[in-house]
Amino acid sequence: MSAVAWTAVGSLAAWLWLLLGQGFFWRTDLRLPLRREPDDWPSVCVVVPARDEAAVLPESLPSLLAQDYPGRAEVFLVDDGSSDGTGELARELARTHGGLPLTVGSPGEPPAGWTGKLWAVRHGIGLARARGPEYLLLTDADIAHAPDSLRTLVAAARTGGFDLVSQMARLRVESVWERLVVPAFVYFFAQLYPFRWIAVKGSRTAAAAGGCVLLRADAAERARIPDAIRHAVIDDVALARAVKRSGGHIWLGLAERVDSVRPYPRLHDLWRMVSRSAYAQLRHNPLLLLGTVLGLAVVYLVPPVALFTGLAAGRTGIAAAGGLAWLLMTATYLPMLRYYRQPLWLAASLPVTAFLYLLMTVDSAVQHYRGRGAAWKGRTYARPDTALDER
Repeated sequence: MSAVAWTAVGSLAAWLWLLLGQGFFWRTDLRLPLRREPDDWPSVCVVVPARDEAAVLPESLPSLLAQDYPGRAEVFLVDDGSSDGTGELARELARTHGGLPLTVGSPGEPPAGWTGKLWAVRHGIGLARARGPEYLLLTDADIAHAPDSLRTLVAAARTGGFDLVSQMARLRVESVWERLVVPAFVYFFAQLYPFRWIAVKGSRTAAAAGGCVLLRADAAERARIPDAIRHAVIDDVALARAVKRSGGHIWLGLAERVDSVRPYPRLHDLWRMVSRSAYAQLRHNPLLLLGTVLGLAVVYLVPPVALFTGLAAGRTGIAAAGGLAWLLMTATYLPMLRYYRQPLWLAASLPVTAFLYLLMTVDSAVQHYRGRGAAWKGRTYARPDTALDER
């Protein structure tokens, strides 16, 4: 067999393994676990770090203030050095809409060794602890929650005995580039961190989605959150790892009515979102970068290349291996497109999207070695150490 044939067969073998051996990552039916409403509703404090979020707050903050929660709940929005009037807008929205009590705080500039978002989270948790809550809801300023979101999260955590319950918010998918890139973002995330493995006690797989994380306050103290992850750029994954390592039971799934309202209309916007933290995910390791590039090429790019070159050269074996691998790739992507209510024919374009992600990952490494580091809201972190998507 030629090298091309071996590569095509290797790609097919990889897809057979991904289909059956990677926690059924491609399935999208993992939603909030079975739950029952508790007899007594615990107190909850909602912490919202916000830096220059005036454009999205009118769509997101009223949904938090309007939570239909039977217990005591309060919202703490941390205005992290905004220049667009985020804090005052939040106060105005609270005056206009009413609902849960809102406190707006400001942490000042982060000290050395802290990412700005986590410094804001630390300030918010500090304000919240004065109320003695049993749970903390950590949510981003661009996340809109259905009225029963907090209620169902707490019921799920109580019923399942979870220390952390996280839902991956449904991201906005309206522009052409969002349709091409966003569902794949969640698909690749689930491939790296299969949701079914996350909830298994004792497993090494841990992840959360920073837009919606319900966390027991005592579990946060036990895991030293956020101090233990103060350097993290991809902080939701780092947070989940810290909680799980400290003995916590965690859960992550897809959301039904928790949505991101942040738009990414241009490829540049999406490129910046992914490349900001991609190399941090690889621990700034050149060997991991090389392995990732080769892996993406073999798994996602080889199948269509093998199919077309095999057909052109009359090598039916190569064409069959490439075609079957592409078919499996397409089939595993269909559930995510259905979840995002997108045309199913987009599944065939996954190799193109994977190539874009390959370029974004390489660009992330290039930016790192140029000394630019990860950036968020006007701040640059030259040496981030681990993992959240600071959208």
